Amino acid sequence: MRDGPFDIGLADEAATQRLGEDLALALRPGDLVRLEGDLGAGKTTLARALIRAMAGDPEHEVPSPTFTLVQSYDLRIPVHHLDLYRTGAADEIDELGVEEMASSGIVLVEWPERAADRLPPAALVIHLEHEADGRRVHVSGAGPALARLARSLAIRSFLAEAGWGEAARRFMFGDASTRAYEIVERDGIRRVLMNAPRQPDGPAIREGKPYSQIAHLAEDVLPFVAVGEALKGAGFAAPEIHAADIDAGLLLVEHLGSGNFLADDGSPVADRYAAAGRLLAALHGKVWPETITTSQGIVHPVPVYDRGAMTIEVELLTDWYMPHVTGAPVPAETKAAYVAAWNAVFDRLDRAEKSLVLRDYHSPNIVWRDEREGLDRLGLVDFQDAMIGPAAYDLASLAMDARVTIPPEMERATIEAYADARSAAGGFDRAAFDEAYAIMAAQRNAKILGIFVRLDRRDGKPAYLKHLPRIRAYFTRALAHPALDPVAAFCRNAGLLDDATP
Repeated sequence: MRDGPFDIGLADEAATQRLGEDLALALRPGDLVRLEGDLGAGKTTLARALIRAMAGDPEHEVPSPTFTLVQSYDLRIPVHHLDLYRTGAADEIDELGVEEMASSGIVLVEWPERAADRLPPAALVIHLEHEADGRRVHVSGAGPALARLARSLAIRSFLAEAGWGEAARRFMFGDASTRAYEIVERDGIRRVLMNAPRQPDGPAIREGKPYSQIAHLAEDVLPFVAVGEALKGAGFAAPEIHAADIDAGLLLVEHLGSGNFLADDGSPVADRYAAAGRLLAALHGKVWPETITTSQGIVHPVPVYDRGAMTIEVELLTDWYMPHVTGAPVPAETKAAYVAAWNAVFDRLDRAEKSLVLRDYHSPNIVWRDEREGLDRLGLVDFQDAMIGPAAYDLASLAMDARVTIPPEMERATIEAYADARSAAGGFDRAAFDEAYAIMAAQRNAKILGIFVRLDRRDGKPAYLKHLPRIRAYFTRALAHPALDPVAAFCRNAGLLDDATP
């Protein structure tokens, strides 16, 4: 991985287009990019390719800002394209408000030398010059931006080794972890690029272990490969892996489709949630190994969703959500009382049915494929954190969807679809399952309340805060079960429940 200035050779216009895509996937809000070079060196060509890649539209209109000085684009990340060639004096730069542009967007500046010292510091400096029939690009800049671009270029190299080096790359989405996904397309064929570099362990916080080890979080792509193969082998629609670099954290996988669980107005479609419930019933009817060995010899011991993991997850509520609500840290004795209440509840899980828990089984991670039938109708795309634990957890994740408001009657219908399928297969203890469902629903929503605040406060992702009222309502709903009385009493006294408190 490059850690300093470097050169890139661009053989033709197509190579310049690809560099624009690679840059678009590397830049972040606040980045200012200086585009340097003589007339005709390709500055506008590169800027246009970057903006079109950010827009996800190769035909997006991108006029030159030579006469207007600035062209702004309201895209996934706002982009401001400046051409300072015709500025008369450096003082004119102050009137453009470049610092304000950079506060929440990306700023591309052609002819930045005309601004003298009036521009904010550059994240990247890209100098273009002619070389034979192509161009040579010299890249320098700040460490973080250089590292991001180097990662993006490494992804391009990975794609090239897989025969997809000339594919178009487009941002797909980033999730609440450090993973990011791209759509790559070539000759009308789409695949998904999973970008999940291995994460270093954080500081030890309990018994000499970091949070990621206690909560059994996947820190590389190996679990995705192993669990995905196990799911496919059992008849479920997990994506085929076309290319993998385990050490680099890169996978090129099958694109399962884009169908989702929502109607055109954004409301959840009950039949699709019910179908996902029946798929879970089929999954829980299988016997899953404690250790998965793949066809490539990868060995993956499936973690156990143990009390330590469940406890440290619910503590996110007292570590992050309660201070968000009260404006003050939670006293140690209060946190101890909260953990004691949960331990009394977790004792009841000893008799709960255990199975493979995918852990994030909800609408964004399930692809609805209307043209398919049976288990193949639902594509599974997020299972790298799978564990062996209470089977009810994934049904709670589905029926109390964190990003979609599921009304109580739809939640009940989803549960009944699952329970009917389990009962038809025989040997299903409904009462025990209902208790485990309530416990795991409460546990999951307590965790998510904390995670969504942490994403805002620690990770600078405030968009998750809009989901808090929904999660709090789910949490209140789950605590109505008598098995949750100890936790419900604590939360009621702490003012953490909605008006309809259990």
